[in-house]
Amino acid sequence: MSMNNITRRAFLTVGTAWALVAFGGLSPIQRSQANPQVLNVYSARHYDSDNQIYQSFTNKTGIKVNIVEGKAEELVERIKSEGANSPADILITVDAGNLWRAQQQGIFQPVSSAVLNQAIPANLKEPNGNWFGFSKRARVIVYNKAKINPAQLSTYEDLANPKWKGKVVVRSSNNIYNQSLVAAMMGQSGTATTENWVKGLVANFARPPEGNDVSQIKAVAAGAGQLTLANTYYLARLVASQKPEDKAVASKVGLFFPNQRAQGTHTNISGAGVIKTAKNKAGAIKFLEYLASPEAQKIFAQSAFEYPAVAGVSVSPVLASFGTFKSDPMNVAAYGKFNSQAIQIMDRAGWK
Repeated sequence: MSMNNITRRAFLTVGTAWALVAFGGLSPIQRSQANPQVLNVYSARHYDSDNQIYQSFTNKTGIKVNIVEGKAEELVERIKSEGANSPADILITVDAGNLWRAQQQGIFQPVSSAVLNQAIPANLKEPNGNWFGFSKRARVIVYNKAKINPAQLSTYEDLANPKWKGKVVVRSSNNIYNQSLVAAMMGQSGTATTENWVKGLVANFARPPEGNDVSQIKAVAAGAGQLTLANTYYLARLVASQKPEDKAVASKVGLFFPNQRAQGTHTNISGAGVIKTAKNKAGAIKFLEYLASPEAQKIFAQSAFEYPAVAGVSVSPVLASFGTFKSDPMNVAAYGKFNSQAIQIMDRAGWK
């Protein structure tokens, strides 16, 4: 894919200093220059497949895309520190919890778009139009096929059952994916019930939380635990990998969609919103509308192993092999609304 119309910058924090690296040899982002043919996107998504979306948008509209990459919290802090002179037009990040936090920092402006309102389901966007979900990921149970019969599995709530003592591996409570799952359970069942569930889950840990979702899947495959919670696309990547070691891991584990007889499986998003100080607001809205187009949705679904937010777009063969499932219909903004309480519950329960 040609990078002629994309400038990519990555930044990391080292102490209090910013380190900037430019890719593609193109002109740097201008802080206060308004240009309707340039769009500046701050992205916390680090997927190569997104390049296809940016390039396709440029081909379709003639608008050049500049990318600044970083962690969600770093990007938000940068936008705030840049103030009115920020070049940022769009923030893209994963997880509704991160989008909610960014919204609470006052960096978004509400968008009114008939295209977005029609294409994006109501539960996948912030009610006032501050941000919209453009791809979905389900947080599922991944289990060791040699040790667990999927008929034994049922719900997230059941993972607190003492029968799973010493069999659950999971990543840290500082991970937004787990925080959003707990927040969703709060929205569904209330504080007391959720706290009891978290305490029961922690009591079943096989080891102190460590690593990322892939680490948990590998631990389950190796027998360090018998089951874990992971986002679907992590397992999909292992299944699709050409590396023998990845295929070996994938062959030893199975995927189970919890709560199918209840509210449905916890489903989160990747999403984006228009920055309050955007210099190219029209282009930014056009970009969001493009993300909801069948063309962009197909890239999310086929190349990034995510579920499309828009109905009628087919998923990748790997995701299709996992089967269909019922999603929790809760508005994803609730994951942010209950985030701080979820963290407090996890802390009290000793979820490190």
